[in-house]
Amino acid sequence: MNSTAISIDQLKKEFGPVTALEDLSLDIPTGSIFGFLGPNGAGKTTTIRLLLGLLQPTAGSVKVLGYDSQTQADQIRAETGALLEHTGIYEQISAEDNLTFYGRAFRMPEADRKERIRALLTDMGLWERRGDRAGSWSRGMKQKLALARALLHRPRLVLLDEPTASLDVQSAVAIREDLQTLAEKEEVTIFLTTHNMEEAEKLCDQIAVIKAGKLVAQGKPDELKAQASGIRIEIAGRGFNDQILDLIRSNSRVAGIELQNNHLVIDLAVNSDPAELVNILVSNGAQIEEVLRTRASLEEVFLKLTGE
Repeated sequence: MNSTAISIDQLKKEFGPVTALEDLSLDIPTGSIFGFLGPNGAGKTTTIRLLLGLLQPTAGSVKVLGYDSQTQADQIRAETGALLEHTGIYEQISAEDNLTFYGRAFRMPEADRKERIRALLTDMGLWERRGDRAGSWSRGMKQKLALARALLHRPRLVLLDEPTASLDVQSAVAIREDLQTLAEKEEVTIFLTTHNMEEAEKLCDQIAVIKAGKLVAQGKPDELKAQASGIRIEIAGRGFNDQILDLIRSNSRVAGIELQNNHLVIDLAVNSDPAELVNILVSNGAQIEEVLRTRASLEEVFLKLTGE
């Protein structure tokens, strides 16, 4: 099996005078959950359409599952599941009939199709409601059914464009849990776009961030947080008066400071030693109860990288 599920080389896409993607290069490992993040209009959905061969690039090349997106798009789509802006669910028929329709479209043998439908709906907690008209279901249940549709034909790659957008918290958590379980059980590669930073941090093995069609960062979530931010220390205690806070602010290693009740949060430049600042606090009368060393959140890193 090819160790690279998606290979993008200097991809460029123009729509008339507008450049949607410029010199994008990515290699996405087989079997990974890959997060593709960016502000609205950054080029995420355009990238997915290029991966599926629904659009032709202006320049550069795309290989998906070893196939060329410009000449072998049919093979890519046959071995890929996709959940884009529309669920593809027919609301006037039952959940089971929806999957039966798609199974027939993929020419799945009847016994295999029935077994697969049962397994997917059971895994997602939908089997007991399989006879319900899909239009009567909640948004979260419909999204689960759409995910089952994308996985029905056992694709090697699944492309998901904002799969938890507009869902309530409980439904979004349920979808994330399903994705994690299915990624392990199905052994597929998942390419995921999302605006939910918590979702990206919990689910993704690697993340790429784009802005205005250009790649601005790529790596594991922890690597991105380490590269884009320095050290953060959170100090619980008392005696953080204005004089002490001014001393901390004047230190060249301090990038930011925030005081919330008796909790002091200090952002330091990369490779700074927090011990020096703790000594300043103590020597000027502050009483320290606890010191935690952390990193900025992925959300904060994303905002810094994209300038949003």
